[in-house]
Amino acid sequence: MPNFNITQHYKLWTLVSFLLFSLIAKGQQPNIIYILTDDLGYGDVSAYNSKSKIATPWIDALAKEGMRFTDAHSNSSVCTPTRYGILTGQYAWRTSLKNGVLWSYDKPLISPDQLTVAQLLKNKGYQTACVGKWHLGLDWAKQPNGAIDFTKPINGGPTQLGFDYFFGITASLDIPPYVYINDNIVTATRIDSIQEQVGQGFWRAGPIGNDFKHQDVLDSFVSKSIQYIEKASKQKDPFFLYLALASPHTPILPSNAQTGKTATNAYGDFVAMTDEKVGQIIQYLKDKNLDKNTMIVFTSDNGCSPSANFKELREKGHDPSSGFRGTKADIYEGGHRIPFIVKWPGVVKANSISSATICLTDFMATCSDILGKPLQNTATQDSYSLLPLLTSSKKINYQRTSTIHHSIDGYFAIRKGDWKLAICSGSGGWSVPTENQAIKNNLPAIQLYNLKEDPTEQNNVHNKYPEIVRALTAELEKIKANKK
Repeated sequence: MPNFNITQHYKLWTLVSFLLFSLIAKGQQPNIIYILTDDLGYGDVSAYNSKSKIATPWIDALAKEGMRFTDAHSNSSVCTPTRYGILTGQYAWRTSLKNGVLWSYDKPLISPDQLTVAQLLKNKGYQTACVGKWHLGLDWAKQPNGAIDFTKPINGGPTQLGFDYFFGITASLDIPPYVYINDNIVTATRIDSIQEQVGQGFWRAGPIGNDFKHQDVLDSFVSKSIQYIEKASKQKDPFFLYLALASPHTPILPSNAQTGKTATNAYGDFVAMTDEKVGQIIQYLKDKNLDKNTMIVFTSDNGCSPSANFKELREKGHDPSSGFRGTKADIYEGGHRIPFIVKWPGVVKANSISSATICLTDFMATCSDILGKPLQNTATQDSYSLLPLLTSSKKINYQRTSTIHHSIDGYFAIRKGDWKLAICSGSGGWSVPTENQAIKNNLPAIQLYNLKEDPTEQNNVHNKYPEIVRALTAELEKIKANKK
């Protein structure tokens, strides 16, 4: 059999691109549904973890019908910055948010004049909707005494950033105020207060709407999503739905029907419940014959949180990080390596796998490429189109050469090929050793790992390969200086 060389790959990609753009020119753009889970670990999806004790049949079905990426990364190991990256194509550390996350009453992180993927698609005729967890700041109206006025319209949210429709919550499900927002209006007719709840069902004390119940939020998001799909599918224009689920983040609240289903713990049951809700979306698309022209992207905003109780889960044979070191918040792989699946019938080969190193910031450039609309905005410099991978599963023409990781405490790492350089002494987040612990124990100020030989990041080889340290440090500084 003759070799299928780079030239042939390029010709094939050119042909595929031509066919895709021809369809687009004929007004046959795909519907796009982006499903973002909250704190779902790489090893929580059974398609990614053969030893998983949690069955995720609906997510697994997506992988069988589409492409599963094995080296996908969130652009941050926590919520807010990752969401910023998905919607803007830019690393969040380029903004004022250098570490941590926003809180419900913080000002918007995305400026009104900044291009979002929703605005990009809207400009090309798409109907656009955001359902679920926002967590990117809002500009609340204030009473004369400075208190939040929940009766007044809210500025700086999704409907002012390219989305035609929004139904969701301000931030994580454990952060008040606990209210639903419809477009830019709080739906509650009365604001009460709720006390803190502890344990895996944790939430903070604060204001709560009289129509809000934590246990019902996941159902509400799915119901509103299906209602939107039903309405949008009757229009001539394609639609984009960004569905940001609030699970399996705390409060961990599996339904009565799901409790005990996985024989792990409440977190495992909540993951199974999340899978079921994803399945409701998938089944609706199939029932209405909408799945054939719909691209579904499924992923997570970061790794699994310690709130899942790793010790208990591992005692029961389940590892949410699937052997990778660390958890949510960390610079280690467990903090930011995530499941990422794309199903697109007729374009993405079923049951295919890509080992390319990708980042969630790549969604912006991918949508631009699908539309045949080159990105002109320099603020999207951290986004690279996945379309060459989706159409061939090969790394030919995928332009990303390195990826930046960022921890909750603001520490950086850079990944290039098999090499990963972390500019910190410890986890950069919550796992042992924290940065203070690492410094106290006189651990080196940098860490270098060969992920091919050492995927669990146990052997820091920075002293052995100084030339690689220098090269990666220089590339990191170049990227931080806004240069590709």
